[in-house]
Amino acid sequence: MKDFFVHESSYVDDGCEIGAGTKIWHFCHIMSNCKIGERCNIGQNVVVSPEVVLGNNVKIQNNVSVYSGVVCEDDVFLGPSMVFTNVINPRSAFPRKDEYKRTLVKRGATIGANATVVCGNEIGRCALIGAGAVVTHDVPDYALMVGNPARRIGWVSEAGQKLVFDKDGFAECPQTHERYRLQENIVVKCN
Repeated sequence: MKDFFVHESSYVDDGCEIGAGTKIWHFCHIMSNCKIGERCNIGQNVVVSPEVVLGNNVKIQNNVSVYSGVVCEDDVFLGPSMVFTNVINPRSAFPRKDEYKRTLVKRGATIGANATVVCGNEIGRCALIGAGAVVTHDVPDYALMVGNPARRIGWVSEAGQKLVFDKDGFAECPQTHERYRLQENIVVKCN
């Protein structure tokens, strides 16, 4: 007996591992040998390519293709119609399936609607990529990124709230009241 839900209009290929409480909605295709964690929610018209790894509690909104080479850690949010790439220089006449690049999206990161993540880059813990941004390089933990190409315009907390650092390099999340420190352009959560 399976302990996850797959809508009748969706397909799950052989060799996939799907965790308890995960929901796969209308018109999805989960391709071979994917690993999908517990309590994930995969929206309408999503394709998860072979050997993709999704952690626990990953939320994928409608119309997203998660290509081979992508790894999403726990608590990642992928907004509607955002895009991953998997080859730097695709050509129809020159197949490059052996050149797929790894893209890592670390725990708690959010990628907004219609954003594009160029393959081979890493999205840091709890980073927030704004709607429509184009990520062309690695993104630090807690970074707030916007634009094309994406540039950092600030920092956010684990709750996604903008952090305002004082002269000593400390900030408090206005939602959770957890404290963060900015030092040498690196943000860390204080214990």
